[in-house]
Amino acid sequence: MSMTQVCQWCSWFKDGRTSLRYEARSGRPNTANNDWSTARVDELIKVDRRVKLKEISLKLDIPKTNVYEIIRDKLGYRKVFARWVPKMLSDEHKRQRVEISQILLHRCQQKGDETVDVGLGGDHRSCQEQAS
Repeated sequence: MSMTQVCQWCSWFKDGRTSLRYEARSGRPNTANNDWSTARVDELIKVDRRVKLKEISLKLDIPKTNVYEIIRDKLGYRKVFARWVPKMLSDEHKRQRVEISQILLHRCQQKGDETVDVGLGGDHRSCQEQAS
């Protein structure tokens, strides 16, 4: 914290102020971080996961810093291999993973090594034979 800020707060309290919260001021309110913009940013990302901050900023007429805050803080996305992806799996994705895992486990229990051969494309045995 800067000394200038501390001095400013001291002068406010000497003048009778009782809180450090900023009071309402005139001027244009910050409208970029509202529910509408959050929903629009989410839609644009779901349509094209490779969309850039600058493109979203231009389409919605919102500053890039606000777009980034919406994406990172409100939507919980992060950039992975030039794509925006959720930090956590959704409940639907978790459910799909469990279902697929159960199907594969059931196949392995029924067919044994045959399932592993199909999963590996049958190449693992030929590699072992070539090494011998």
